[in-house]
Amino acid sequence: MASTSTVTTSTAAPSSAAAGAAPSTADQRTRARVQAEVSERGPITAAELAGLLGLTATAVRRHLDALSDAGLIEERDAARKGRGRPARAYVLTPAGHRALSTSYDDVATSALHFLAEQVGPQAVQAFAREHVAAVEDRYRERVHAAGPDVRARAEALAQALSEDGYAASSRSLDLPIAGVGLQLCQGHCPMQQVASEFPEFCEAEREVFSRLLGVHVQRLATLAGGEHVCTTFVPTTNPSTERPSR
Repeated sequence: MASTSTVTTSTAAPSSAAAGAAPSTADQRTRARVQAEVSERGPITAAELAGLLGLTATAVRRHLDALSDAGLIEERDAARKGRGRPARAYVLTPAGHRALSTSYDDVATSALHFLAEQVGPQAVQAFAREHVAAVEDRYRERVHAAGPDVRARAEALAQALSEDGYAASSRSLDLPIAGVGLQLCQGHCPMQQVASEFPEFCEAEREVFSRLLGVHVQRLATLAGGEHVCTTFVPTTNPSTERPSR
């Protein structure tokens, strides 16, 4: 029979050093995928993430807990589906967006402040329009190739934006009159820090979206303004022609 001391030793818990070991490379990659999906699709639930990533809900929650502990995501109530309490959904925090941001933001912001002081605010506006004009040139052929349908063009624009790091998607609006419009969402903005101080860039981008899509679009929310996603309303029908007759 084994002695008591032997049994105790063989069943001892892992050391604190082992328990606190750094995540493996595979875990780091998966966690980055979870963070990217939250950026693009948030608010999103653990179950939805599990389906998208082909993981178990338990595995996803482990990564969500780690991202939450790091201050990179936070909880939001998801839309209620049926009875009961709404599911917990997740969005990136400002720190989570900064973690995805590119470098040189501080240099760019300082340069724009210098430009505004030396030349005037109109110089910043002109620079913003010039900057996004280059983006418009890159996207024009791809968006126009989608044809005249606004929804198809918005989807092409979202794909192009995602390839440039904006984690974009287009989503139909749940409105009483079906098909009135859609939301063009951008879950990440590489220029968020710059745009938070110079909203001229957000406005110039909105103008580009209008020209590319061929309709007047309206910016509803921005990351630069403190929201968890940039949202642009894109009309797909003329509401005045869709009102039911009395």
